Amino acid sequence: MKSDFPKTSANVVKEMNRLGRKREPFFFLLDFLIRKPVVVPLKNWNTRLGVFRFGDFASPGQTFPPPPATFFFEKNPLPIEAYAAIFEKVKTEILYGNSYLLNLTQPTPVASNLTLENIFAESEAPFKLLWENEFVVFSPERFVRLEGSRIFAHPMKGTISAGVENAAEKILGDYKEKAEHYTIVDLIRNDLNMVAKKVRVQRFRYLSEVETHRGKLLQVSSEIAGDLPDNWREKIGDLLFSLLPAGSISGAPKQKTIEIILNAEGYERGYYTGVFGFFDGEMLDSAVCIRFIENQNGKLVFKSGGGITALSDLQTEYQELIDKVYVPINRNHTHLHRPSAATTLASKSPGK
Repeated sequence: MKSDFPKTSANVVKEMNRLGRKREPFFFLLDFLIRKPVVVPLKNWNTRLGVFRFGDFASPGQTFPPPPATFFFEKNPLPIEAYAAIFEKVKTEILYGNSYLLNLTQPTPVASNLTLENIFAESEAPFKLLWENEFVVFSPERFVRLEGSRIFAHPMKGTISAGVENAAEKILGDYKEKAEHYTIVDLIRNDLNMVAKKVRVQRFRYLSEVETHRGKLLQVSSEIAGDLPDNWREKIGDLLFSLLPAGSISGAPKQKTIEIILNAEGYERGYYTGVFGFFDGEMLDSAVCIRFIENQNGKLVFKSGGGITALSDLQTEYQELIDKVYVPINRNHTHLHRPSAATTLASKSPGK
């Protein structure tokens, strides 16, 4: 089944505003380029569309088939030589001053005996979505939360394997990572200033743990907050769309950086790095569509990436792209693992 809800930006903004004025709950899904946006009143939700979960809040229940007793998950990223050509193109644009932070992503074919339903059901993540058997998202990153009279954003930049010696000290002390995080916090703060007053950074560069099928990752985030006008629900669509695309998955300056991304990456992101969320009648919560696996004609493709700056190193950025290809499933028993050349490379060098 394909959803038949509004598909143009103008229609979706108008529908969100209408539902916001009525305090009527709805779900929304917005792709990276906002070419296929969707809004669904929750009273019309059909489990054939999929299922989503935000912490304790979930869409109407759905029964999933049992997962395999053991599983394998193999990744086959593009060769480093192919990544290097894309990386150097982006790095040149940065050195010319056309961008100073760019989120560079690439698709990675994966092989697994897990289905998208299995991955959704077993994944440990704060924000999850299974959509029309097309893709699954298990995102660790909130986009914005609008609650009461305040807006909150939690940009995430910086990842390292928790198994690395002194991992926390290394990621927090890394000069390149610190500069990148400052940049994204400044970008998000400027974005929030378009819709809120008294915007401030409430927490800066705090660490959180993310479970994967190969161990824990540490990720670095910040919390930014601002004060909203009392009537924000009446213009909820306009407010949300004015913040898109998310700064953490595009870069700065935003519009020029998007041009470079479209010229360099050479593939369609689609809903990857878009935004999904829900409005419950009073509060809106949303997440960035990262940690994303897509069903492409029966084959699974994982889309991942990382921030590139003038200080970025090819090998480190390539390794981060590989390290972010995982499923956040933590079982007591060992999963099957059939190492390939790519996964062996990934196991030798820790993520940043």
